[in-house]
Amino acid sequence: MLKALRTIRLDPSDAFVFSRAAEPGEWAVAGTFLFWDAPVAALNGKARAAFRSGLLGINGFGWSTLAVVVEVRMEEREAAIATLAQRLMTQCGAPDIASARLAAQSEIMAGMLLAEPPVGTLVAVHRSFEDGEIRERFRTLLPGVDENHSRVFSFIEEPDAPEERLDLLALQGNTRPHE
Repeated sequence: MLKALRTIRLDPSDAFVFSRAAEPGEWAVAGTFLFWDAPVAALNGKARAAFRSGLLGINGFGWSTLAVVVEVRMEEREAAIATLAQRLMTQCGAPDIASARLAAQSEIMAGMLLAEPPVGTLVAVHRSFEDGEIRERFRTLLPGVDENHSRVFSFIEEPDAPEERLDLLALQGNTRPHE
């Protein structure tokens, strides 16, 4: 079974944090290669956010804070390599398709290594620039580790809580509150 990363959006924050947010469900790679020649110390704002915590969606070259581990078929892997190779030609100036394809294969394979945890695991990156080098630390949130910690949010019903009612029409001032 092959596994890879797909971008995921748990809330709309990526659209505000990054200059271009990845669409949910795009194949994802670390995307660090986009910063190799960048003056990292001079990055600010949304470019700095992408450097520090972005995973690259390969379809639109947008950024995502999180990716999820999914199963992938060999044909999907090959399609992802072709998509990324084309993007490397158009967005990054790769000298030819053969070079772009080799680089794309390398990036996709590195992404597949990040997808080693179980399917459904969330993956995040934290990048920093230390001693003249880009350093990456990847974090994971494993699904279903235990019932109390496997969800980001949970709802707890309080049986003795007083019943609350809200009448939106009455708040609008058009009608009298219901009794």
